Order: sequence, then structure tokens, then C-alpha cells
Amino acid sequence: MALESYISELLYRYDCVVLPGFGAFLTQIRPARIDETTHTAFPPTKTLAFNTQLTTNDGLLASYMGEVENATFEAMLETVHGIVEDWKIRLQNKERITLDGIGELWSNPEGKIQFQPSREINYLTSAFGLSSFGASKITREILKENVVELEQKAPFAFTPEKRKNKALRPYLHYAAVLLLAFATGLTGFQAYQKLQNNRQMAQQEAYELVSKQIQEATFFGNRPVELPTITLKVTSKTPSSIHQKGMHHIIAGAFRFRTNADKKIAQLQHLGYPAAYLGTNPFGLHMVTYSSHANSQEALKALKKVRRTHSKDAWLKSVK
Repeated sequence: MALESYISELLYRYDCVVLPGFGAFLTQIRPARIDETTHTAFPPTKTLAFNTQLTTNDGLLASYMGEVENATFEAMLETVHGIVEDWKIRLQNKERITLDGIGELWSNPEGKIQFQPSREINYLTSAFGLSSFGASKITREILKENVVELEQKAPFAFTPEKRKNKALRPYLHYAAVLLLAFATGLTGFQAYQKLQNNRQMAQQEAYELVSKQIQEATFFGNRPVELPTITLKVTSKTPSSIHQKGMHHIIAGAFRFRTNADKKIAQLQHLGYPAAYLGTNPFGLHMVTYSSHANSQEALKALKKVRRTHSKDAWLKSVK
């Protein structure tokens, strides 16, 4: 395979391909454009250039050739050096070197290498399949100017058609305007009424939802993991043996409504806890217990078990 074939394949993926000791082929993306002279649209492309100052070997070309040819890097690098030396001799002899798909190299009278890129291949992979096309010039403005000029020379005259019942038409016109205004006002009023009703319904639903959440919430939501025993003087409105002095109660929650407290008791009893109704606290909330104990050590042991297995929000209440 010729050397220019390897260079061409690398230009699809890299912006710079160096020929050690000779120069480098560079690419630069050029956006889509329109030639105003020929009215031709060109797709985006990679433009090619050649720089004689970039001669340091970066290993890209020889490594790729070795991979394709299944040869060593040193052998391919030696092959590249041999071809480059041949090109230099040909350029000194004023020959032109044509590289298929890349362009043409020659030497000017001062001995500097010149390069003319080829237009046959677009190395921009994102523009694959796109080609240039001609676009005819739009002449709408010219046609418009011709029409305006024609109207100025021969203006059009419109003669209104005579109609009967002239006296009746103005009244019909006013009646149609009034009917349209009435219909518009009625439609707007109905839309306003519907908006107001929807707003009131949304407010009512929001109020009921918030009320329900407040009723179901426990009063003591966040309690520390380890709490000291709390001693309160409680006056119970419901006589019960649970209110005996010296009892220690593990509280499951406090509810605003008694019905919610009863629901909580039923849930805990279903789980196997000896839940019971304790009464109301100073805030008027109905308290529910997991269990009640006469011995403080047993109460603390039961509290730790409840926090570990069911709820970390449980807390201890002692009645002296």
C-alpha cells in the first residue's frame, strides 16, 4: 500500500500526520458556506494544509503502518525515511509529487515546498454523504418592485357594487355587533364563575387534608433515644386502674381526637402489645400506651425493646 494511503486514512481521525524529517499534513474544520458568485452551497469540511516546520517524529504514522502490515515499528519507520528521501530528490529535480486524495507537492524557485490540497475527499466524518449543490437566487423583491411600478403606472380602480335595502343594512350591522359583545361577555362571566368554583374546591380539599394530617400526627414526634423518667401531676378525667400511682407507662402517641387514639390501640393490640388508653395530657391530647409497668427497671427494659423493634419515638411517662 502506498504511503499516501496510510496518511489519508489517518487524516479521518487525526488533525495532524507527521512525516519524520519532511513535514506534516494538517486539517482544520471549515463550516458550511455559500459561494455568492456561483450560488453554490458547500457542506462543512476539513481543509488540508502542509507545514514543513513540523518534522519531529511522533510515532503515529509508523505505528499505524506496523499495525496494518503486521510489522515492527522500526521497520516501518525505516520505510517512511526511504520514501521521504526519494520525495526530497524528486522535488529538487523540479518534479511534482501527486498524492491521491491528499494533494500535490512541488518546489518553488526559492526551494520551498508548496502544497495544493485535493478537493476530492472530505475528511470530516460528521459530513459524510453531504455534497455541494446549486441554489438559485430568490427574486421575490425584484418581482415586488415590478408590481409596485406597474401599479403606479396603471392603478386599479374598484367600483363598489350597488345593493338593495340600504336602509336595513346599517341596523343589521349594529345588531350583529351588540350580539357579539353580549355573547363574549356571557362567555367571560361563565369562565370567571368556573374559575372561582375550582379555586374554592381546591382550598376546601387542602384544608381537609391538612386537618386530617394534624389529627393523625403524634404530639411528641421527635424524642431522644435515652430519656430520663418524667414526673408529672396528671388529673385524669377517665378513672382507670392504669392511672394508679407508681405506674410507668410507655407512650405510643398522643392524638387530638379519641377516634384516632382508638385506632392506634387496635393496631398495637393486633401486633401483640397490651396497648391501652391512658387519658388526656395537659394539652388535651389523648395518650395511648404500648404497655404499663409497676417496676421502673422493667419499664425501661420494655421501652428499649419497643424502640429497637417498632418505633424510636416511644417514650416513658411515670405517675407518682
